[in-house]
Amino acid sequence: MDQLTGARWRTSSRSSSNGGACVEVADNLPGVVGVRDSEDPTGPALTFTPTAWRAFVAGVTERP
Repeated sequence: MDQLTGARWRTSSRSSSNGGACVEVADNLPGVVGVRDSEDPTGPALTFTPTAWRAFVAGVTERP
């Protein structure tokens, strides 16, 4: 069974606004967060637990 069945993808707020380098996130599913390249929506997607995803986001958004 595909973990991302029913995923609602949205473009990350940190993605480029010029049409390239966009990351899409699906965080509407219980127990899994999906991440994919918006330029290859049928390609592979990474999956994270919600806890791991929150830790990742916190780590990349921290400012020194």
